[in-house]
Amino acid sequence: MSSRDDCDNFRPVERFAKLRVPVLQADGAAAGPVTAPPPAIVGVATLLTGQVLRDGEIVTLILKPSRWWIVLSCLPWTTAILIAALGAHLANPRYTHVYVEAAAFAIAARAMWATLHWMGRLYVLTDQRIIRLSGVFWAEIFECPLRKVSRTRLIPTFRERVLRLGSIEISAEDEDKPCAVWQTIKKPAEVQERIQRAIRRAKQGGCLW
Repeated sequence: MSSRDDCDNFRPVERFAKLRVPVLQADGAAAGPVTAPPPAIVGVATLLTGQVLRDGEIVTLILKPSRWWIVLSCLPWTTAILIAALGAHLANPRYTHVYVEAAAFAIAARAMWATLHWMGRLYVLTDQRIIRLSGVFWAEIFECPLRKVSRTRLIPTFRERVLRLGSIEISAEDEDKPCAVWQTIKKPAEVQERIQRAIRRAKQGGCLW
């Protein structure tokens, strides 16, 4: 991958495979290659092939959304389907069993699609960049050099607060560039602090935390 200092890249990647990525301990000291925890197993082979990670780039944090992301993303669709099924039942109770079966099928299909999206979603922080991977059949990759990140902010929804989760918005210095969001993650305040420390370190030329 050619080195670029902008963050407007959403590139398709065509091969998928399971992978495990070396990570570092929280204090930044090298712990040697270790196997990433199960949430870090994703359907994108690009981290392994070097199409995302550059030579010498060190992964300091790797996350997936909480599994609650699947439930929360399905809620609007599920609510609409249940309302439609109830309306159809009130209009014509004779075919209630048909409405129930159709609603169950639609909800199950939506849950499966959300699960596939969750499996393909990965958030990566390195010593040089912040990265978000998403997608089902093709991976969409957002990347931005840490020294070009203008700010990060917590934007938890009400439902995320109830579940003690949160989302982090990452904005680039160039306001014309799209923002990225790390959605529905655990301990969002701690994660944001780690991102901000990495940004400060990158902007100060790689000095100590």
